[in-house]
Amino acid sequence: MSRWPQRPPGRDRAGGRARLGTRAFAAAAAVLCLVSLAGCAGGRLGENGRVGIVYMDAQGYYAGVREGLRDHAEEQGRGFQLLELNAQGDASEESTFVDVTASAGVDALVLSPVSATASVPAVRLAHESGIPVVCYNTCINDEAARKYVTSYILGDPHEFGRLLGEAAADHFESEGVTDPDIAVLNCEFVEVCVQRREGFEEALFARLPDAEIVANQQGATIDEAVEVGERVLTAHPDVDAFYGEAGGATMGAVRAVNAGGRAGEVVVFGSDMSTDAARALADHTVLKANVDISGLVVGRMAGETVEEIIAGDAPEEFITDAPIDLYTTPEDGARWLEEHPDGIP
Repeated sequence: MSRWPQRPPGRDRAGGRARLGTRAFAAAAAVLCLVSLAGCAGGRLGENGRVGIVYMDAQGYYAGVREGLRDHAEEQGRGFQLLELNAQGDASEESTFVDVTASAGVDALVLSPVSATASVPAVRLAHESGIPVVCYNTCINDEAARKYVTSYILGDPHEFGRLLGEAAADHFESEGVTDPDIAVLNCEFVEVCVQRREGFEEALFARLPDAEIVANQQGATIDEAVEVGERVLTAHPDVDAFYGEAGGATMGAVRAVNAGGRAGEVVVFGSDMSTDAARALADHTVLKANVDISGLVVGRMAGETVEEIIAGDAPEEFITDAPIDLYTTPEDGARWLEEHPDGIP
């Protein structure tokens, strides 16, 4: 989700770099059995495919992606080996990792890029190293993606936001509120979050033209969102709702409302399911609706795509649509908790 430098492409250019990548991979290989997708026994490490995968941060969605990828491979009996990174929103970490995987010669690179623009050099490096790139959740800008990315697994972010905007309009109409003031806690350092908001606003304003967005501030992590949410509540005491563009923003907004004693007065419309979000939805005092793209489902889709690529049968369509789920009732929250007892979304 951000910014970063990148060294020039070329796998056999600076022998020192190649040696660095080989050493880094060799060190990782010692523990790769721990992240093998189908176990290490009975074969050479990575003989059925070696995959680099980048998780943008530590939010639960990415745990779901990892688990879904593992589940698919185990069901197919594949012995993929994973070389993994949690980039933690750090572009330099992502850049270094892509450099390592390029030197290691992985069969595919699966990633949710940190930045639509600053991540281009790293993705180009992978492409020019002969490594197919699969984006999920986020990707680099469209022009570059069409050049350097083999496949993009994406739940339409505009539709994602539109569904939640419709749910917000339903709520306010049922309450007889025609001109709600709404504050946005955003993650708009990535383009998909901008598109989520645009879809939300389009649906909301189509039905409630007197609604107003009174604040739009970054609050992607829970701690950040709590702090920003508390400031918004002070600056806009008449605010009716928060819209959280991502999971951290959603739960930060819920906590800010509860901490400020505004539960029952201020509501939240959120994104990205988690155990905490499902519990808040089941309670239904503050969180009124949540929209989600399951990490488990996306991980499975990524596994299928990687398998096709390794088999030499790349997907015909550039974008593969990931399903979007809307949750609006206490029963929806309770059902999610039953279906995800381990909390992995």
